[in-house]
Amino acid sequence: MARQPALVVVVVVAAVALAGGGSLGFEPLCRTVADAVHVLDAIVGYDALDAKATKAASKYIPAGGYVQFLRIDGLKGKRIGIPDGFFDFPNGTVRQMVYKQHLNTMRQQGAVLIENLEIANLSVIFDGTKSGLLTALLAEFKLNLNNYLSDLSYSPVRSLAEIIAFNNAHPVEEELKEHGQSILLMSENTAGIGPAEKAAIRRLNELSVNGVEKLMNDHQLDAIVTPDSAAAVVLAFHGLPGVVVPAGYDEKGVPFGVCFGGLKGYEPRLIEMAYAFEQVTKVRMPPMFKP
Repeated sequence: MARQPALVVVVVVAAVALAGGGSLGFEPLCRTVADAVHVLDAIVGYDALDAKATKAASKYIPAGGYVQFLRIDGLKGKRIGIPDGFFDFPNGTVRQMVYKQHLNTMRQQGAVLIENLEIANLSVIFDGTKSGLLTALLAEFKLNLNNYLSDLSYSPVRSLAEIIAFNNAHPVEEELKEHGQSILLMSENTAGIGPAEKAAIRRLNELSVNGVEKLMNDHQLDAIVTPDSAAAVVLAFHGLPGVVVPAGYDEKGVPFGVCFGGLKGYEPRLIEMAYAFEQVTKVRMPPMFKP
């Protein structure tokens, strides 16, 4: 039975740079692009409890909100880059054929596609150790989770340490044997944002500025397009937005998507492209699972 790609991921801005002034990420998962945009309109804005990130990000919020960018002709005139290293699917596979068809559809809808583009240091970006991502992420995960849990009106756990202890006390229910909690343990072993973490954050920002951001500026792109959420790490380093839209199903009926990613403040044009793509392709099917 075919599975359904029911979820749309809008505005993936999972920056890993608290100390560097990046904005923390959110990923509303919704049935359609329109639904996700309504959620986005409801949650964006300045938050005094997260002042550093939201003050910087709020300047990009357009007057009148984001719903106005749900435009059926949103692909027309857009310059879309296709970076190398993402669409390397074997010829004849479902994914290869479907993505090729979708890129042609974008052209038919008036987009200008620029292919064979290279994001500098892509292999380093995808290596969490070399890029510094693992160093920054582990430290920030603990800080942010502890801050979140400590501010809840009620919670059976108030810190990452208590979550680890809870998992140890309930190994069967939490499936510790199957999944473990090594990431949680490594994160708990961190001690805040020190010199190593600050250096890692600077490295991540540099990789983004000299990588995808330079690519987009040099070629005057409105977006890059990649399969699924493959570009999430590329976008996350410097808090760049992205939206993933259902694209099809593979040979086993497993859903896959297409991601439109852009620079800071590009949410309006990404919404235009994602909505237009969704409306012209109409890939999503209603859920077919039965209890």
